Amino acid sequence: MRRALAVASSTLLLAVLAACGGGAGGSEPGEGADLPPLSELEASQSAKDITGPSSAFLTNRNIEPVDVGEKAQLPATVVSHVRSGDRKVTVTDTSRIVAFDMSGSISATLWGLGLGDNLVARDVSTDFPGAEDLPLITAEGHAVNAEAVMAQRPTVIITDGSMGPRDVVEQLADTGVPVIFLDKESSFAGSSQLARDVGAAVGLPKTGAALASQIQSDVEDVKAEVQRFVPEQESDRLRMVFLYLRGNSGVYYLFADDSGVGDLVEALGGVDVAKELGWNAMQPLTDEAMVKAKPDLILVMTHGLESAGGVDGLLAEKPAIALTPAGQNKRFVDMADGDILSFGPRTPGVVEALGRAVYVPEAQK
Repeated sequence: MRRALAVASSTLLLAVLAACGGGAGGSEPGEGADLPPLSELEASQSAKDITGPSSAFLTNRNIEPVDVGEKAQLPATVVSHVRSGDRKVTVTDTSRIVAFDMSGSISATLWGLGLGDNLVARDVSTDFPGAEDLPLITAEGHAVNAEAVMAQRPTVIITDGSMGPRDVVEQLADTGVPVIFLDKESSFAGSSQLARDVGAAVGLPKTGAALASQIQSDVEDVKAEVQRFVPEQESDRLRMVFLYLRGNSGVYYLFADDSGVGDLVEALGGVDVAKELGWNAMQPLTDEAMVKAKPDLILVMTHGLESAGGVDGLLAEKPAIALTPAGQNKRFVDMADGDILSFGPRTPGVVEALGRAVYVPEAQK
């Protein structure tokens, strides 16, 4: 059920992005590199006493490959989840890989498997160090340019269906290039499963399993670090929501639990308002929903907040937000668009960065 909701959420998000022409951006490489790790910090005040906005920065945007000494086992046959029904696809050559999805997680996973040098193109969300100079195959936000894809002479294409037009992407298989549609879930568990699935697709199942275990272990470690700052009483914990904003296009959406937000809020020790209110996928922001949510803290994408005129511009445009505890205290935490919902090897760093911004915002300056 959760996978179905996640797919529906990604599909709706794609439609929203296409309508407003919004693209995901990211921090500049190295931004936040001088910030202290969460393990070295202590909270200076209660979470609910903190006021003002803060930004979350990854202290390390590099993706370190896992190496278990495995040689690629090709050909590799895996299942591709296309609209007409699951079909088996065989990969014989991984020398020129094109990978794309809404959050850049597939490319990041390939990098974590040690195949960074085999990537020959990138989507707009793939902006981590080493990949940012690859040719871009997306236009107008998250629309895939089929000609740009084929211009890179790919030997295999890996995606999840979150970027389209979907029909155009599926038709790339008619060129003879193996096209694999993965069943990707935006969650912590989905990050590990993605490592296993991508590893299997490129003939590196042992490496994929090792990367999956590393992601899971690192996420648990950073969750334990964040837990040091979380109040024992649930009534003292921060009520959190995630807003997707494209103010220049009049687009304001509330993201629900199944978009991956639920895992982030749980890891941050917050109260998952979307789950509490029974929200599904993503829904347009309404005054009624915002007032009912009563968030103490609002998570947003950096460029999205900028498009709404910053915190002050958003509060002026949406007075209902100004009535909430988060609005009254201006408690917004923003993070680079290409980072905050990137589920894959970057996930542990995302949780740490958000934890620092939520509980020790003075350490971000």
